[in-house]
Amino acid sequence: MSDTRTRVPLSVLDLAVVPEGGTGARAVRSAVDLAVDLDRLGYHRVWYAEHHLSPGVGSASPAVLAAAVAARTDRIRVGSGAVLLSTTSPLIAAEQFGTIAALHPGRVDLGLGRAFTPPTGPATARPDAAPRPVDGPRPVVGPRVVDGLYVPGPPPVDLADSVLRERLLAQKRVVGASRTPAAFRDELELVLGLRAGTYAEPDGTRHVAPPVEGAALDVWVLASSPGESARVAGELGLPIAANFHVSPATTLDTVAAYRAAFRPGVLAEPYVVVSADVLVAETVDCARELATPFADWVLSIRRGTAGAIAYPRPGDAVPWEARDAAERAVVADRVDTRVVGDPATVVARLETLQRVTGADELLLTTATHDPADTRRSFALLAEAWGAPAPARTSDAVLVS
Repeated sequence: MSDTRTRVPLSVLDLAVVPEGGTGARAVRSAVDLAVDLDRLGYHRVWYAEHHLSPGVGSASPAVLAAAVAARTDRIRVGSGAVLLSTTSPLIAAEQFGTIAALHPGRVDLGLGRAFTPPTGPATARPDAAPRPVDGPRPVVGPRVVDGLYVPGPPPVDLADSVLRERLLAQKRVVGASRTPAAFRDELELVLGLRAGTYAEPDGTRHVAPPVEGAALDVWVLASSPGESARVAGELGLPIAANFHVSPATTLDTVAAYRAAFRPGVLAEPYVVVSADVLVAETVDCARELATPFADWVLSIRRGTAGAIAYPRPGDAVPWEARDAAERAVVADRVDTRVVGDPATVVARLETLQRVTGADELLLTTATHDPADTRRSFALLAEAWGAPAPARTSDAVLVS
């Protein structure tokens, strides 16, 4: 990154997007190739999401991808964004990433998150798809502009819709996720206790996990609402990643809830990463053309019977003006907050996002049909963003 100006670090969340006409195997190889670029370009970390049975997403095994990338790179941190505790137990997740950290100490992040569980009873109407907090403040609803940042209202998606609900339940059956997660705080304390070598059950039974004890990794929480995840992350003094790219309507409330709940713990002070969906090209018009399939892709996630479709070619996408009002409403929050343009345009919008959220770091995700366009997007942004300030999480650690 060549600019002499100092900005917050940039990191990447990679979904290993499968393009139309492509394969999952090629998407995984492209993800590793991209990580090599990101290491060279100065990005701070690269995380891999956990998605199952989605035709357009190849990132299903964050630990495997993180290990492969760590072996191919020299500096960049690797991790999960996130391991889903509805699918994977916290012990297994900690053992997987502790093993990677044994081989690549100081470069590993274990990001943990809860996943939405589809309702199993009769479908009930729901006015929107924005996550609601388990407790704490209710998010501000409705589109608004906050100090230059557009914050959309929640999308009108019914998570109890019979088609969507059946898709989620069918995926759960095939995945075989039969575990019932404990309280989120208990699951996080299990990981932290095993790492510290102090974990014991209520009856005094002690447990030791050799790959986890003393592991040189950082534990993170990913959150999309100002509910339990944000609150518990704050209470335990953990760093948080707030998902603006998934739920832009609730991100400001998520960050506020985390900061309000924060107590010194693993960290001495809060550390906030905010995600964003970006696409950079040499010109605004070129970027907009490459971005046209995004609405189809988001619509397949929110309405489709099979989840995220293989990412369409730009020429095959339905033009925005050709969509009916109902379709536009379902995807508008993500389309309108996607950061698309030439380098100067994207940098200006990311600076606004960082300023308004107070983010210590930005976590970027990019989806294109051609992996070369994704790699070019990150290269252009790295050059335009300039030299980032060092991430300060390590300076704030109280307990490791």
